[in-house]
Amino acid sequence: MEKTSPQEPARLEIENISVGYNGTPVLQDVTFHIPHGARVAVVGPNGAGKSTLFKALVGLLPLRSGQIFIHEMALGHHLDCVAYVPQRSEVDWRFPVTVADVVMMGRFGSMNWFQAPGRIDHQVVRTSLQQMGIADLADRSISDMSGGQQQRVFLARALAQQPHIFLMDEPFTGVDSSTQEATLQLLDHLRQQNVTVLISTHDLTLAATRFDSILLLNKTLLAFGPPQEVLTQENLKQAFGTHVLDMENGAMLVDDCCPPEMEHYHGSSMEAE
Repeated sequence: MEKTSPQEPARLEIENISVGYNGTPVLQDVTFHIPHGARVAVVGPNGAGKSTLFKALVGLLPLRSGQIFIHEMALGHHLDCVAYVPQRSEVDWRFPVTVADVVMMGRFGSMNWFQAPGRIDHQVVRTSLQQMGIADLADRSISDMSGGQQQRVFLARALAQQPHIFLMDEPFTGVDSSTQEATLQLLDHLRQQNVTVLISTHDLTLAATRFDSILLLNKTLLAFGPPQEVLTQENLKQAFGTHVLDMENGAMLVDDCCPPEMEHYHGSSMEAE
C-alpha cells in the first residue's frame, strides 16, 4: 500500500492499545480511527485514562500492546507532527525562561542538533504569540504569568510546532473566560488548517455542542461517534455509574445522588477534582 505523505493531513489509527503505569493497566484494548481534520472530545471520569491516552500518542508512555499509526506509519516515524498541551498542573512554572523561549521550544523538532533558530523559526514564534494574543508578553518570565496566560503560552508553543495532530489535555480548566474564548477560536483556526484535534474535557455540554465526535473512555473504549450517539443514558451510566443523566435546556445534568466527581457536569468548564 502506498504510504500517505507526511505533508498531507494526518489520519490517526489506534489499534488494540493497552497502556499502564508501574505494572498497573490504565487503558486496555482501545481501538479507534480518526480521519484527518476531525475535532474529537475525549471524555470520561477521573482516572478513565484520558491523559494516559494523550501521553501514549506522543510516546511519553510505552505501549504494552497494540499499535498507533499516523499517516499510515507506526508511531515514532514523525512524532514532531503531534503537538501536546498537558494539564497546567503537570508543568513546573518556576523554570526561569521567557514566554518567547517556551514558544520557541515548539520549533526544536524542525531543527538539527545545536542549530540556532533561524528567521523562519522566529517568524513562526511571533505569529503563534499573536494568534494567542500574548505577543506583548514575549519577554516576560513564564513564572510571572496568570493561569490563563500560561495556558496561552503552551497553546502558542504547540502552534509553533505546526502540527498535523493537536492534543489538549483539559485546556478549559481553571482559566478565565477570555482564555476559554481564545481557545475556542484556536479550534476554529485549526479546523481551517485541516488539523486533527483531540481535547479531553469534563464539560459534557461543550463536548456535545462544539465537537464532531466524542470518545468516551473508562479504562477502555465505551463509545465513539457523533455526540447524539455517544451521550446516551446507557453509555453515561456505564462510564460514570449514575442512573440519572438528562438534557435540560441544552445542558447536561445529573441528579444529587451522583458521586463527587460528577458534580461539575452541569455544563461547567471546571475540572472535577
